[in-house]
Amino acid sequence: MGILVIGLLIFLGVHSIRIVADPWRTAQRARLGEMTWKGLYTLASIVGFVLIVWGYVIARREPVVVWTPPVGIRHLTILLVAIAFVLITAAYVPGNRIKRVIGHPMAAGTAIWAFGHLIANGTANAIVLFAAFLVWAVASFLAARHRDQVAGTTYPAGTVGRDVVTVVVGLVVWGVFGGFLHGWLIGVNPMG
Repeated sequence: MGILVIGLLIFLGVHSIRIVADPWRTAQRARLGEMTWKGLYTLASIVGFVLIVWGYVIARREPVVVWTPPVGIRHLTILLVAIAFVLITAAYVPGNRIKRVIGHPMAAGTAIWAFGHLIANGTANAIVLFAAFLVWAVASFLAARHRDQVAGTTYPAGTVGRDVVTVVVGLVVWGVFGGFLHGWLIGVNPMG
């Protein structure tokens, strides 16, 4: 599980710089230039992500069962992940009211995704993975909302049409991923 933890430290560490060291981040972006900063950020994120996947695969070979999820919890997880996909989509569809209300739907969606997976998985590696993402996503959401409040940031009013696009796209992507890709990529078919 060490590789998984190292991957989480790198990946979530890079994604936490703005939460814990925003002035340093701003100074580094100015010193290195936007493209160099983004390149280093992306490289570190990819290394962290690869280590997370590799470490999780290794840990799945000899799982340590901490608890057994209750019967039926899978259905709640499927619903939570559907909501998470809609929220994550809201981060990318311009002019939707979901973003106006939530402010940072990517972080909120990640938190809901992580919580859904945390309650549906009882192995030590799953608990470490999803609890880490849950803690990070909640911290990221709260820090971003605080930055918005301090800066007086507001998000543009959206339209019903953009809300519909957001929900439909989010649910279609959720259906394709949950119904087909999750089993192929992860080895677990949540809807099967």
